[in-house]
Amino acid sequence: MPRIVVKGGSRPPWVGLAAAVWVELSAGNAYNFPLYSSTLKSVLGFSQQQITLLGVANDIGENVGLLPGIACNKFPPWAILLMGVVLCFFGYGLLWLAVSQTIETLPFWLLFLALVIATNSNAWFGTAVLVTNMRNFPLSRGSVAGILKGYVGISAAVYTVLYGMVLNHSATRLLLFMALGLPVICLLMTYFIRVCTPASGEDSSVHGHFVFTQTASVLLAIYVSVISITSDLVSLSDAVSYILIAIMVVFLMSPLVIPIKMTLFPSDSKTTIPPAGSSDNLVREEVDSTQTYPLLTPSSSATNLGNFYENENENDDVQMLLAMGEGAVKKKRRPRRGEDFKLHEAFVKADFWLLWFVYFLGVGAGVTVLNNLAQIGTALGVDDTTILLCLFSFFNFAGRLGSGAVSEHFVRSKTIPRTVWMACTHVLMVFTFLLFASALNGTLYAATALLGVCYGIIYSLLVPTASELFGLKHFGIIYNFMLLGNPIGALLFSALLAGHVYDAEAAKQGSSSCLGAECFRLTFLILAGVCGLGSILSIILTVRIRPVYQMLYSGGSFRMPQASDH
Repeated sequence: MPRIVVKGGSRPPWVGLAAAVWVELSAGNAYNFPLYSSTLKSVLGFSQQQITLLGVANDIGENVGLLPGIACNKFPPWAILLMGVVLCFFGYGLLWLAVSQTIETLPFWLLFLALVIATNSNAWFGTAVLVTNMRNFPLSRGSVAGILKGYVGISAAVYTVLYGMVLNHSATRLLLFMALGLPVICLLMTYFIRVCTPASGEDSSVHGHFVFTQTASVLLAIYVSVISITSDLVSLSDAVSYILIAIMVVFLMSPLVIPIKMTLFPSDSKTTIPPAGSSDNLVREEVDSTQTYPLLTPSSSATNLGNFYENENENDDVQMLLAMGEGAVKKKRRPRRGEDFKLHEAFVKADFWLLWFVYFLGVGAGVTVLNNLAQIGTALGVDDTTILLCLFSFFNFAGRLGSGAVSEHFVRSKTIPRTVWMACTHVLMVFTFLLFASALNGTLYAATALLGVCYGIIYSLLVPTASELFGLKHFGIIYNFMLLGNPIGALLFSALLAGHVYDAEAAKQGSSSCLGAECFRLTFLILAGVCGLGSILSIILTVRIRPVYQMLYSGGSFRMPQASDH
């Protein structure tokens, strides 16, 4: 296992979080599919079912992250990011060659593979920054997940602004930017994304820093949404457009204010000794910045998350020696919920599959609309779907950020499991899909906004929930396995269901394009039923895991389960 330097001090985690914002924006490139899918269809002459299949490729690449999940336990973050850079460059580079017709008549299967490769960069980008920051802020998992996933959500609006104000609505230029610009951004951030001494989660200044970061991200989301809509309604000069883009960049750099403030105005407050048994012990030891540790070595969160960089073999050896002295060797028991699970150990847990199906049903339904948003808008009489995408992006961001903050508050104050909010979200999605199916005047925008909120909530809450139930030690691989629900849902609900229904209705109209509410009505009704099932499973899961959350948060802050005998 390679050894890496653990960065000491209180500022590096916040520097890494600020850098992670840019990486997560790059990791949202899959949301751009609606911006160039129409160009793929017209330039390359694809049918709607072929476009939906490419949408499935988009989701497969984005969410199949088993390899980065395994790699994050073996390699430092910069290596994971570098792999994402390579995939992004080659995948989008090939798509650019096809759309710009630099290379003509590329086969469909090659473009499918190129899109999988291109969007798979998101899995490497996201895994590197999410796993690293979850370990750097282990006591604030909900807040960190909400912030990072929130920036992924707002990335679609950021790209929409760039697409309209800088790239002049050119799909070719957009693909070129993603092939060259995004890899450069992520390469620049690799130095700052590193394992650090975990930050204290109970210090009031830490809470203030998170509030500042959340507020800055909300202001960014509002600003980006306003200028995106304004640029569609009013013609802006190049000079004004570039000024507005520069202001957006300033908002994106705002998280750097925290480490700058910590440098200029260092805190003199002394660290309070946390109660015994609390995971606050994570921050009691200073780690020498010159000392080297592996990114993740075997340890058990049942003892202390702070032991991520220590070897559990010492404890195992002691237990073995004691057992041998007693004339018997004790057999290790399986981990309990709240402790560290390996993937194969989590497989046999009903809660693991309940959480997977809750996520699968929710995001599978949501991504079906996202992949077909351009066609849904056209069918219902909205020709310019950039506003729809911007609307979805803003409320997707709001759902991600808000769910992280709200669930963190209630889990600490009332020990309410985060899955309660998943259940409420599925119920709201039932109403949203019925609203889509009604196709009443003006409901398309409202339904798109509601779906964005719901999609963001389910996506964001998966992160802390999985880490709380199954631990941080193998979080990367467990989290990425959960994400497989997205491409599987896209295949079943988008390609096989929505694509088939759309083409069947288009055939009735004697055209390759379908117009009218009937193009997607049956799809929306089926998805409403899917989300109804998701709400039932969410309730069952919540009842099952309520004791786990009472154990983890009984003192008002995150507490690790007591060490168990082996």
